[in-house]
Amino acid sequence: MINESEAISSPLLSVLQDLHQKYQHLQEGELADYIPELAKVNPDLFSICVMTTDGQIFAVGDYQHLFTIQSISKVFVYGMALEEHGRDYVLTKVGVEPTGEAFNSIVLDEMSKRPYNPMVNAGAIATTSLIKGSGPTERLNRMLDMFRRYIGHDIFIDISVFMSERTTGHRNRAIAHLMLNFGMIDRNIEEVLDLYFQQCALMVNCQDLAVMAATLANNGVNPLTGEQAIKRDYVRDILSVMYTCGMYNFTGEWVYNVGLPAKSGVSGGIMVVVPNKLGIAVFSPLLDERGNSVRGVKICEELSQKYGLHIFDYLLGSCKFNGN
Repeated sequence: MINESEAISSPLLSVLQDLHQKYQHLQEGELADYIPELAKVNPDLFSICVMTTDGQIFAVGDYQHLFTIQSISKVFVYGMALEEHGRDYVLTKVGVEPTGEAFNSIVLDEMSKRPYNPMVNAGAIATTSLIKGSGPTERLNRMLDMFRRYIGHDIFIDISVFMSERTTGHRNRAIAHLMLNFGMIDRNIEEVLDLYFQQCALMVNCQDLAVMAATLANNGVNPLTGEQAIKRDYVRDILSVMYTCGMYNFTGEWVYNVGLPAKSGVSGGIMVVVPNKLGIAVFSPLLDERGNSVRGVKICEELSQKYGLHIFDYLLGSCKFNGN
């Protein structure tokens, strides 16, 4: 990890500082007020963090402020399901097709009756139901330990957000009942939903998200701890679904403009993976109409363009990022 004096002279840190200053007064977007606790968040919070696969961290803004991970958790629970059951079995429960629909749509694939992909609520609830354990406590503890491997420290649940989502999550209950009807879930619905609401209410900061993204960029090895968070065999599967489905019904435009695997959450986080190079995280709670951070999208677009990070820039030899 770089020390403070190195960070001060870093060209990348200067770029992040300039971007933070450029967009910190942007007030477009709305808070996710359909979850009551998220409607109480300070809309001015804003941070950017980049972590390279060799453990260098560059951060600006409120990068240590805790917020709930929300839908970004779907990426990692999907990876856990792949490790525990294998891709062939997981595919019988959750597809990998983009939907073009909102993330909370009550819809399944008409032919297979599966959720379309694990990045929408239906698919995420189905993958959460696949976590193994003898009961709710064991399943929760196993999930928390999985997140610990990615972040490098213990992670905790924001109980107020969990209870807020549990109390108001009737749309997710409708989705779960639909999947129970078609055999995509075969456990107690309330237990599954409690675990799903708990995973969404896990507390992280922008630096944590950057470490998690860098772990995926580093073939599943946490750059800070050296611990294998997930078998590298499944990293490709995770990144593929992030690339095609990770930004809700904005994914096509995201791929066109940014061209990187990513996942957003309605608390305002965006996590981006640049394979073999770095992880990017942005936190800003003001969302556009699709549920993505307004500032976050703009930051990622500028970083991709400036450094030639788009996957096809990289393949065509136009990537300009050199690690500092």
